[in-house]
Amino acid sequence: MSGNTRASRGFTDVNGILLLNKPLGISSNKALQAARNLFKANKAGHTGSLDPMATGLLPVCFGEATKYSGYLLESSKKYRAICKLGITTTTGDSEGEILSEKPVQVSPELVQQLVAGFVGKIEQIPPMYSAVKHQGERLYKLARQGIEVERKSREIEIYSLQLLALEKDLLTLDIHCSKGTYIRTLAEDIGEQLGCGAYLFGLERTGVQPFWDARAYTLDELRTISDQSHIEGNPQLLDCLLTIDAALCEWPQIDLTPDMSFYMSQGQAVQVPQAPTEGLVRLYDPNSKFIGLGHILADGRVAPKRMLSSK
Repeated sequence: MSGNTRASRGFTDVNGILLLNKPLGISSNKALQAARNLFKANKAGHTGSLDPMATGLLPVCFGEATKYSGYLLESSKKYRAICKLGITTTTGDSEGEILSEKPVQVSPELVQQLVAGFVGKIEQIPPMYSAVKHQGERLYKLARQGIEVERKSREIEIYSLQLLALEKDLLTLDIHCSKGTYIRTLAEDIGEQLGCGAYLFGLERTGVQPFWDARAYTLDELRTISDQSHIEGNPQLLDCLLTIDAALCEWPQIDLTPDMSFYMSQGQAVQVPQAPTEGLVRLYDPNSKFIGLGHILADGRVAPKRMLSSK
């Protein structure tokens, strides 16, 4: 998770998850800071950055929600990508210098057949213009110095890859993929197999597991709501936040008795009748309030894993 903590005048402990629709042209961190200033939140962080040229869904965790941001980093993502065929660049996107230009002679049928071969588990080499570290140095910093180093391939998974449009030299794809997938590299690999080359012309993140259907807010929408809230004296901005446990909804729920809740808050494992036999679980107190994440021990007891602050 990227972000920081700030205790400034007028800033408070805000807890929850904001689905931010990041605009074009600014970094994820700048978008995060703008959102945090609007909510006046002491602590915030985002869960997986988007390049300045990319737009779309950027989950922002406030306060106690930052404890669970790692699970969003691990989740699968959906993208809408526009690839420009016939040209390759130094960066794999529109910001780089042109390396090669070739004529484009492809049909939708050919593209459909080719992209189907990318579905499943594949090996992908991280691009030089990425945040991956090499001997403690970010690759993109080395790339800016004209240095290229050998990178190890990584296994990623493409769950689905659909052709949405092919208009002259612009190819639009809908992609559902695992964490760690570089869409720029995917665009380059598709262009290479088509024989004409390609670079990533535009990118929108359209979904992050498990928030497939939840509403995302633009910064402009949040500013409007904030201004209206000040006029009416109503904290409507907080209504834009999802609850902390919304990020964990795919794990089973366990309702604890008062005694179980007490021992769990003391860091002790408890025996819960009819609990799952393995994995992670969401924990709720007798008032149906989410109190944290637990995991099943080998002996069947439920142990605390990541608990909310009791203050």
